Amino acid sequence: MDTAVNRELVIAGSQSLPAFPRIVARILETLNDPDANLNLLGSYIERDPVIAGQVLSQANLASNLRHRGRTVSDVFTAISLVGLARVREVAVLVSLSQVLDEPAPAQRPAYFWRHSVAVGVTCMELAHWTKPPVNVDAALIAGLLHDVGQLWLQRFRPTQFAQARAQAVQNGVDITAAERALFGVDHGEIGAWIAESWGLTPEIAAAVAHHHAPDAVAAQPLVAVVHVAEVLSNALGLTQSSCDRVSTISTPCCETLGLDWGDESHRLFGRIEARSQQAVALFN
Repeated sequence: MDTAVNRELVIAGSQSLPAFPRIVARILETLNDPDANLNLLGSYIERDPVIAGQVLSQANLASNLRHRGRTVSDVFTAISLVGLARVREVAVLVSLSQVLDEPAPAQRPAYFWRHSVAVGVTCMELAHWTKPPVNVDAALIAGLLHDVGQLWLQRFRPTQFAQARAQAVQNGVDITAAERALFGVDHGEIGAWIAESWGLTPEIAAAVAHHHAPDAVAAQPLVAVVHVAEVLSNALGLTQSSCDRVSTISTPCCETLGLDWGDESHRLFGRIEARSQQAVALFN
C-alpha cells in the first residue's frame, strides 16, 4: 500500500472532518473591532446551546463569588460579568472541541484533547507575556490546532500512524522524522494544509506547520509562541508524556519572544497551570 501523503489527499480527506466552526471564524474576522465582537458573539452564542450553557455557567460562578444568590440567565449579562476575553476563550474552546473530537474517541489518542487544551492555554498566557505583540485569540486557536494533522493521520492512515509512533519510540527520534520517513510529510505540514483549507491566516498555518522545528521561521512571533507553549506544557507536566512531545526549546524562539526565564517566569508558570486546569474543567 502506498503510504505517501500529499496536499490533495489531505484536502480531500479533510472534507469529511467537521467544518471549521462559524463562531471561531467570526472571532477571527472581528478581532480588531470590539463592538462588533460583542454584538456578533452575543447574538451567535444565544443560538448555540452548548456555548451559551458554558458562558452562563462561568457567569453564574463569578456571580456567586461576588453576589451570593444572584442568577444570570441571559448571554449579554453573562458577557458583561465574565468579560469579553473570557467569553471568546470559552467559545473557541467549546467550538474547536467538536473539531478535535474527530476521529471517534475510541480511535483518538487518549491524551489528545487535554494536550491540545494545555498548549492552547499556554499560548494564550505567553501571548500576554511576550514583548512582540501576539493576538491572544489567534494564539489560542493555533495552540488548539497545532496537532490537527495527527487527527487526519489517525483517521486516514491509522495503522501506519501507529507504526510511525512505535518507530519514533524504538529509534529514539522525533515523531515528525518517523512520519516523514513513512508518509513523506509530517503532521505539522498536514495540519497547515488543513488550516489553509479552512481559510485560517498564514500566521496560524505557519505556527501549526513548524511547532516541532521552528528555527527557520522563529522570527514569526506566533510560530515562536506555539513552539514554546508545546515545550512548556510538557515541562510543566500538564499532559501525559508521549512520543509526540517536543522536549528541546528553540533559543531563536525564546529570543524572538524576549523570554529570559528569570525569577518572574514562576508567575507565568503558575498562571499556565491554573488556566490549563480551568480550561480542561470545562469538559469534565
